[in-house]
Amino acid sequence: MNNNIIKNNLDYTLFSWSKQANLNPINASHGIGSYIYDRDGKKYLDFSSQLMNVNIGHGDQRITEAVVKQMKEVSYVYPGMATDVRGKLGKKIAEITPGNLTKTFFTLAGAEAIENSIKLARIYTGRHKIITQYRSYHGATYGAITASGDPRRFAADSQAMPNVVHVENPYAYRCPWHSSSIEQCGERALESLERIIKFENPDSIAAILFEGESGSSGCIKYPPMYFKGIRKICDKYGILLIDDETMSGFGRTGKMFGIDHHDVTPDIMVMAKGLTSGYLPLGAMTVTDTIAKYFDNNPMALGLTYSAHPVSCAAALENISIIENEKLVEKAAEMGLYMEAEVEKLMKKHISIGDFRNTGLLGCIELVKNRNTKEPITPWNAAPEDMEATNKMAAKIRELGMFTFVRWNFIFIAPPLNVSKAEIDEGLNIISQAIDIADKYCY
Repeated sequence: MNNNIIKNNLDYTLFSWSKQANLNPINASHGIGSYIYDRDGKKYLDFSSQLMNVNIGHGDQRITEAVVKQMKEVSYVYPGMATDVRGKLGKKIAEITPGNLTKTFFTLAGAEAIENSIKLARIYTGRHKIITQYRSYHGATYGAITASGDPRRFAADSQAMPNVVHVENPYAYRCPWHSSSIEQCGERALESLERIIKFENPDSIAAILFEGESGSSGCIKYPPMYFKGIRKICDKYGILLIDDETMSGFGRTGKMFGIDHHDVTPDIMVMAKGLTSGYLPLGAMTVTDTIAKYFDNNPMALGLTYSAHPVSCAAALENISIIENEKLVEKAAEMGLYMEAEVEKLMKKHISIGDFRNTGLLGCIELVKNRNTKEPITPWNAAPEDMEATNKMAAKIRELGMFTFVRWNFIFIAPPLNVSKAEIDEGLNIISQAIDIADKYCY
């Protein structure tokens, strides 16, 4: 039976981002809390909340009950109809988002929300260029992958969406401007951004699109003044600020949204992943009252068959209730501090740990061959023949009963927000054994 499941998956389905030959996927059976179980009974500690989205943990039947209740009423209506759950979810999002973010357009994923935020920004401003960062990921559809700086976009470059301009991140550990502090790196990044805006013609730029907190590019920490500086630049040139909270939203960073650490209100906020904790697909694009008012008398040329899907909205509403009632935002902040203290101990043990960047429970260990040269254990966008160390570490982590995101010289740490200290200890012990492998590549 178990072999048939794997065979059917491999014979009749395609897997993301992978050569399809020789795949060996975990044969998932069920999930409870911070663990996923395979059909042979082996359990895996989920240390990246799958793809940083299962914020409330696995197997919470309150979501099931909310979904069943909604399906007993109505499972689907076209997006031009009103439903009770749609209105309640929109109101809740308006309450928990910063400033004057008010009205929400619902999609089915983060990538769709990014696509629609770009379209809306262009319609609203009458401008066409979008500025994003090189070290970023916004989704895999044509527009979203073009907006991403991530090298996964290279395969689609020949058909890339036009008028996207990428800029360097304020990556303090590897500062492009050779700064001596994270603050100086942030200042130079803002200077560089404004120079590029001038080169590109400010009157042509519709929006700056940045992540609320860096995710799969390496959890690069924003300098303290950086987002406020971006807000000032946007206001100076009449540019919209789009905040992509797909990964950093709904408590992941120890605040409800990543941008809440910077006391800034964007013009458009994009969210998904933690919106339903992955229990059902749903994305959202929330805009300020100013933007919303513009469309009172101008047609909003956006639409999706499954926009505001009632069943997904029900999952999201219950999910947010769980996050609030169980104080998972505060729990993430608390467990994040514990995680940081424990990784600090690992840094004394392992010479290959060059840096650890973390906000709440969105963290990343960066591994290097030498702390002085900062040469990465595995190069950025490594070719298959340069992936030996990474592949060995990933295999070790799986063998020891853990699932987490391992990429190039990064090991990600982003467990569910209700993770316990004992589970963190278990996870870091497994990671430590994997990093033993990296230490052997050091000089």
